[in-house]
Formats: sequence, C-alpha cells, structure tokens
Amino acid sequence: MKGAKILLAIAVSLILCGVLFLQVGHTKMIRIGETQIVSHPALDNDSKGFKTALAEEGFVEGKDVTFDRQNAQGEQPNCYTIAQKFFDDKVDLVHAISTPSAQAAVKVVKGIPIVFSSVTDPVQTGLIPRLGPTGTNVTGVSDRWPIALQQNMYQDLVPQAKRWGTIYNPGDINVTFHIKEMKETIEAMGGKLIEAHVSSSAEVMQAAQSLVGRVDAIHFTSDNTSVAAFESIAKVCNENDIPLFAGDRDSVPRGAIAAYGLDYFMVGYTAGKKAARILKGEDPGEVPAGMAAGFSLWVNLKHAKEQNVKLPSTVLQKAADKLWDENGNVIKGE
Repeated sequence: MKGAKILLAIAVSLILCGVLFLQVGHTKMIRIGETQIVSHPALDNDSKGFKTALAEEGFVEGKDVTFDRQNAQGEQPNCYTIAQKFFDDKVDLVHAISTPSAQAAVKVVKGIPIVFSSVTDPVQTGLIPRLGPTGTNVTGVSDRWPIALQQNMYQDLVPQAKRWGTIYNPGDINVTFHIKEMKETIEAMGGKLIEAHVSSSAEVMQAAQSLVGRVDAIHFTSDNTSVAAFESIAKVCNENDIPLFAGDRDSVPRGAIAAYGLDYFMVGYTAGKKAARILKGEDPGEVPAGMAAGFSLWVNLKHAKEQNVKLPSTVLQKAADKLWDENGNVIKGE
C-alpha cells in the first residue's frame, strides 16, 4: 500500500511538472489578420513595412506571429467578408490596408485592436473620432497626399497643360477628398479637370482612351482601382503623347513621368510600430493615430521621352530626390 502511494505521488509530481513546463515554455502564437483592397506596389510595400517593423520589435513571422493575409481583389463587398472572417476567427489584431478595408474592419470587428494604414482621411470616413489617441480599439497611419502641392509642381513641369485628366472609382470615398482638392487647385490656376470614372480595373484602359484628345496631361491620385491597372494608363499616354503624373512614387517606375509622394514601405512600417505597442500591452485607444511623413520627388526622363515631353533637366537634377535618365538608368538617388 505504501509503495502504491509513493508511485501515485511520483505520477502526480510528473503531471504537475509537465503542466508547469507547458505554462512556462510555451508562448502563444499571435494571430494577425491583414486585409488589403487590391494588390499594387504601394499597398504591397505597406504590407512589407508593417511586417518588418513587427519583426524589429520581436514579433517574427512564423516564430511569434502568424499572418492571415486576405486580398479583396478590388471588390469592396469582399472587404466585409474578410472582416467577418477575422472576427469569427478571433484574431489578436487586424491590419487594414486602404480605406475600404479599414471601414469594413471597423464596422464588423468589435473588441479586437485594428491598425489601419494607407487611409486618406480616417476622421471623415468614420474610422476614428480624431487624430491622436482615439479612445477606441482603432489607431493607424493616414497617407493623405499634399494634392495642391503636387498639382502645382506638375504644372510647373508642363506649363502648357490647361486640361488635366484623371481616372478614379467614385465609389471609393478615399479618393473623393483628393479629387475635390485637385479640381479646386487646377481651377485656381485657370485650368479644367476632366474626370473619367471606373468601377473596376478592367475599365481603366477604356477610361484612359476616353481622355485622348480631351486632355493635355493626366494626374491620377490615390485611386486603388486605377493604380492596380496603371500600366494600361501608361500605354495610352505613351501612344498619344500625354504627360502622365502620379501621386505615389511606386508608379514612377511603372510609367509615370514624376510623382511627389510617400514611401509606402514607411507607411506600413509606422503602422507596424503602433501594432507592436499594442501587442506589448498598450491600449489601442492610447496609441496615437497620425499622419505619414517623408515626401520626395521621383522623376523618370525615360517616360518623359516616351510621352514626348521636354522637361527642364537641369532643374530636375537639382530638385529630384530620385532620377532616371532617358535610358531608364537611375542617375540620382537609391
């Protein structure tokens, strides 16, 4: 009997040691749901920056964190399906890239921290009540562009342009703020903004073709639908000698002459640093939502040549932060 009691005590001790080992030695894998409206270089770089920032803070993918990355393929209803999936799966945090993705997440995902990025106006679109500490489960980084400054800069590069064209999806409220500011700026300079509307990326080339003969130059803004099919716009501009300007720098290697814009890797990186603070225990409502920073001018003389545009290269050598020559070689900047 005494031996049996000893064996029982040993067994209980082993079980308790095993439980203690699991409690001490096992760290819960953090699950992050990442939702993105569509794939294009700017938003893809946002995602990369976010992951890099988390890794720097000790949240390494595959070791400490797993990502459930979902792409809405440009269809806004899909954003709500993705958000519902994250809520049902009870992820630990949601990273929402773009306004449609963030709006769906805020509406559907309750009680889970949400960090947005690449959102133009998070206050006007109802994501947060204010910049700074929001007092909610939502924080993030706004990428609102300096539209008036961009437009004035591009006007200086092609002073003969009076009729400016743009292509966008009017169903994306993220874009309407930029379009309004662009229109006001162009009209203040004595010009006119001619709009072409699309509802999907498949319509972008036809929209670009509709502007031929009606515009002197094209400046497109933060419209994810158009950016996803940017090469179609560049093709039409190259074939018809229409100067093409963008608001995001990642579109310059894809066919734009110039862009005064943000580094979207850093937009995501900044959002990732906010996410790390939350994962380390801070209340998301106390982690300030803010604006992205770090604009720079990229210019591609090869694309200017393809669109039959003569630019003041001596000025550009001094003003551009990154410059490609007429053969497509980077001669300034990294």
